[in-house]
Amino acid sequence: MENIQYIVIIVVTIIIALAIIRSKRKDFRLEANKLVVLLGGKENIVRYEVNQSRFIVEVVDIEKVNKPAIQKMGAKGIVEIENQLKIILGENATVLKKYIDSLK
Repeated sequence: MENIQYIVIIVVTIIIALAIIRSKRKDFRLEANKLVVLLGGKENIVRYEVNQSRFIVEVVDIEKVNKPAIQKMGAKGIVEIENQLKIILGENATVLKKYIDSLK
């Protein structure tokens, strides 16, 4: 009987741990949609690429880009050169590019 109680406790602990881990993962589809909106929408994006931790995007109108909101979203930095932005996103840059590719 004691063994069954230990097994139940272990199973419940594992379920709780998995629920915590899942709740802390970012929903990258939501993040990708949000990033596209903050960049001025799909029609404002000319091209984009990922170079290591940087998400490099060329836009039609730089004024449509909400840089403060992109930083609040988790960007570690943004460099603006004419109509091009280099957004430092860290390890998430590649994953976000993959989801943005699926939106196009």
